[in-house]
Amino acid sequence: MPTRVLVVEDESDISGLIKHALERSGHARVEVAERGDVAIQAVMADVPDLVVLDINLPVVNGFDVCRILRARPSTAHVPIIMLTARAAELDRISGLDLGADDYITKPFSVRELVARVKAVLRRRGRETATPGGTTYRGAHLVADFDAVSVAVDGVEVRLTRTEFELLRCLVQNRNRVLSRDRLLEHARGDDCAAGARSIDVHIGRLRAKLRTAGSQVETIVGLGYRFIDSHEEAANV
Repeated sequence: MPTRVLVVEDESDISGLIKHALERSGHARVEVAERGDVAIQAVMADVPDLVVLDINLPVVNGFDVCRILRARPSTAHVPIIMLTARAAELDRISGLDLGADDYITKPFSVRELVARVKAVLRRRGRETATPGGTTYRGAHLVADFDAVSVAVDGVEVRLTRTEFELLRCLVQNRNRVLSRDRLLEHARGDDCAAGARSIDVHIGRLRAKLRTAGSQVETIVGLGYRFIDSHEEAANV
């Protein structure tokens, strides 16, 4: 079955360009919605494989569309790529914090957009977890979050509560960029100092303790951190 992509864009020339590029790339069927409320209705009626979402939309803006989709169990895991002229760092962080899988600013390269769509779909297809998502098994790292057990290359790793909660948050949102502020919300250990920049210190210690798996925790300059699945190449960012 072809991949179903919903493009939410109120400028018909841009949506037409995206539709043509994605369908020409093969195995993609593209539908277009020009308003945020129409997009929500379309997703609820028939959940697509991926959503390309503008922010400045009539009736319901893209941030609210993303928030609504992420809040509903039936659509919480639909990949979302924000494509917008809003290039400010605050807007990018807001979009990623709401749950967008990627954020592309206009003007954009059509070839890059197609590559990003393929990369997001490929990452989502490779994401596997046990029921309830409590265990992660990678090439080097095994983490059982219910049992509070972390091992790297078969050797148990002792983490502080803050480091453990940061790892849990990163793994459960793997391949997605998380801001320092969002990570700070999950770092509840007694060893966690106040301030989002303290996350840098804890991440540094976490990487060191994870040894060969430490490289899976990537720094995204100006935005925050991301946990890359061990089967995913960093070049696919």
